Amino acid sequence: MAILITGCAGFIGFHLTLEILKKKKITIIGVDNLNEYYDVNLKKNRLKIIQKYDKFIFYKKDISNFSHLKKIFSKHKIDVIINLAAQAGVRYSITNPDDYLKSNIIGFNNILNISKEFKIKHLIFASTSSVYGDNKNFPLRESFCTEKPLSFYAASKKSNEVMAYSYSNIFKLPITCLRFFTVYGPFGRPDMALHLFTEAIIKNKPVKLFSKGNHIRDFTYVEDVVKSIVPLIKKPPSGKLPYETLNICNGYPKKLSYFLKLIEKYLSKKSKKILLPSQKGDVYKTHGSNKLIINKTNYKINTSIEEGIKKFINWYKEYYKL
Repeated sequence: MAILITGCAGFIGFHLTLEILKKKKITIIGVDNLNEYYDVNLKKNRLKIIQKYDKFIFYKKDISNFSHLKKIFSKHKIDVIINLAAQAGVRYSITNPDDYLKSNIIGFNNILNISKEFKIKHLIFASTSSVYGDNKNFPLRESFCTEKPLSFYAASKKSNEVMAYSYSNIFKLPITCLRFFTVYGPFGRPDMALHLFTEAIIKNKPVKLFSKGNHIRDFTYVEDVVKSIVPLIKKPPSGKLPYETLNICNGYPKKLSYFLKLIEKYLSKKSKKILLPSQKGDVYKTHGSNKLIINKTNYKINTSIEEGIKKFINWYKEYYKL
């Protein structure tokens, strides 16, 4: 069996690729453009780890280029696609919408077309909890309305969902949509709160606390995320319209201020804070229901935020040699 994982040098892509490669039974074709949205060295260091495995083949390519994708598919017999390549970040999408159009819309359109052309058995793709907008009904369930995204990033991901649904309907492509809720952990993105807060505290710089720390997030540990995805690979949706949407979340939301207190605790150091109002595009609270994903995979998503942050701090100190 061969799986194409796009965004394999990204945060979730790296962890997922590593998890599958450890099983030593599946060949992974990894695709990543190694763009400069954040520290490329971090991406290259992730890549070095997974390139040690014999069953990993890497292509430095961009999914927005269809001819590059087609060459890869013509060379390898690929059964499943897991599309994790995307331009991420709510705030960045406000000032750089064109990047999201290229990667998240054109790139994803290419993934759909290549899936159709090469008769892929299962397409799994990343969406986001941001598609729920400022929904006040909690916990957020997959059946809820997602018609009011608050950022262009969320809008691009909602577009992916609509595009995929239509392809599944017309071409009977088995597609699973995954809505990720604030994924964190070792090798995490430097533009996310956990990395930013940790770095600021260590360097004696003030922590920028938006919404004065009152934001509530459903923080989901990366190991729980990848261990939820792996069982899905061989469980494509079936029926007249083989399309399914699943939340991947912890289900126990916490305030950002508590998140920061845990970082301080494991660093044994207090932070200096700059209290700021909410930023454009940010929602106040996320809290997802994970009943569907747990029922589908029999994997219990249960890493506590206390355990998850402790593991991240240990990784951070080792990685940056502190």
